[in-house]
Amino acid sequence: MIDYKKIIQSESQRLGFSYCGFSKAEFLEDEAPRLEKWLNQNRHGQMEYMEKYFDKRLDPTLLVDGAKTVVSLLLNYYTDQKQTEGAPKISKYAYGKDYHFVIKDKLKSLLEFIRDEIGDVNGRVFVDSAPVLDKAWAAKSGLGWIGKNSNLINKGSGSFYFIAELIIDLEVNPDHPIEDYCGTCTKCIDACPTNAIIEPYVVDGSKCISYYTIELKEALPLDMKGKMDDWIFGC
Repeated sequence: MIDYKKIIQSESQRLGFSYCGFSKAEFLEDEAPRLEKWLNQNRHGQMEYMEKYFDKRLDPTLLVDGAKTVVSLLLNYYTDQKQTEGAPKISKYAYGKDYHFVIKDKLKSLLEFIRDEIGDVNGRVFVDSAPVLDKAWAAKSGLGWIGKNSNLINKGSGSFYFIAELIIDLEVNPDHPIEDYCGTCTKCIDACPTNAIIEPYVVDGSKCISYYTIELKEALPLDMKGKMDDWIFGC
């Protein structure tokens, strides 16, 4: 029997992805009530797009006909490059080319490879700009756990990763989630200058520095004065 998993993982590594995991394409039952509560509490601020396509965010079969597998991929964006001391801060993920284009090209190459090596496989590529709960799928496929800062954390190498997906109609044996290794640690909660992590595993997006510097299109709230820690893009 052909080992689809090994074939896809090997090619993903050749393309530069750090990790590749697999989940059964099915409704995210655990995520549904959490997402609904988060939206009802207006934790998304003015990001109205988060209110759209609620069902599609939770069910990949509504995005790809006959979907059977979600392939989750991580691409490391950590860099040793330093900003000029005293300059306004920019998130490390924004140092290079627009990751949407870079990763989408890699995903398209991976999908074409799958079709060439395995056969007629229908699927779509996703990079952060479609209604896909990427962190949930990555955690479901064992690439890490969702930390108290709501980010995916890989046990071996942290959280400096872009997350992307292929949703395909090919059945691949799924991987399994790993345990939560946060323990009693609260470093992320203690470090957040705007107190956006309102409780472990819950981030109020409307208080996040990334929201203020990327998503919000109007003047910053006055109560944020002195709390931005010199960030001008991301956090």
